[in-house]
Amino acid sequence: MYVDDSCIGCGVCVDTCPVGAISIIDEKAFIDTEICLECEACIDVCPLEAIHEE
Repeated sequence: MYVDDSCIGCGVCVDTCPVGAISIIDEKAFIDTEICLECEACIDVCPLEAIHEE
């Protein structure tokens, strides 16, 4: 999973991630790939479609 440059750091994905793998760093979502389950919940809620599968 990765976040592209269209991310505005709204935080919707942070609240949605069931394992807390996403945080906002420098006004952009960051996904900790060591924790991420790749459940795609964040993809479904991102209003800008800024989160993608690898």
